[in-house]
Amino acid sequence: MLKAYAVAAMFCLSSVHAEQIQLTNLSRLELTNTKAVIATHQGKSALKLTEAENGHGDAFATVKDLRFRNGTIELELSGAPLKSAPDSARGFVGVAFRVQPGGSRFEYFYIRPTNGRTDDQLRRNHSTQYASFPDWPWQRLRQESPGVYESYADMAPGEWTRLRTVVQGTNAMLHVGGATQPCLIVHDLKLGDVEGSIALWIGPGTEGHFRDLTISK
Repeated sequence: MLKAYAVAAMFCLSSVHAEQIQLTNLSRLELTNTKAVIATHQGKSALKLTEAENGHGDAFATVKDLRFRNGTIELELSGAPLKSAPDSARGFVGVAFRVQPGGSRFEYFYIRPTNGRTDDQLRRNHSTQYASFPDWPWQRLRQESPGVYESYADMAPGEWTRLRTVVQGTNAMLHVGGATQPCLIVHDLKLGDVEGSIALWIGPGTEGHFRDLTISK
């Protein structure tokens, strides 16, 4: 019953303050294991992220001077495997929140665009993912709690996809493609109820594009 109330409360969050982040302003971003350029993708100006050549570990771009605890994160993103990526690449792309100083710890939702329309049902079930860096990677979550932290949503590699993440306390919901209902609900955010930054995240072998980032607190 408490979880039901928590989810209902998240749907009723009111936007006290909304900030639109200009991702074409590279000076607003702190890069970790990634390189960033401004590019045009499918006719839209966007931030393009790829892994840094000498980078080691997770690759992400943190928005400077922005603190986030509870609220809504909305953006459009697109992910696709690089031509040089191995067959295991899925175009991993997503958003990290409550990022701790230096990127030492963070929560994140991401999508695997190549899974969205495959004819392999098991891969479809792995289209969206929650994870928490560094202690709760997807491998551990899938092994210890199969099917709990990932789900299906329609998407395609290289296409723009709208994500909306709603965070309240230790609860979070992920909406994909403008859906009013979440495709993934998490009731036990691993870092607890903390404050942090917001970052744009890409996985191995990915070319990611990001635009139209809006934060509502």
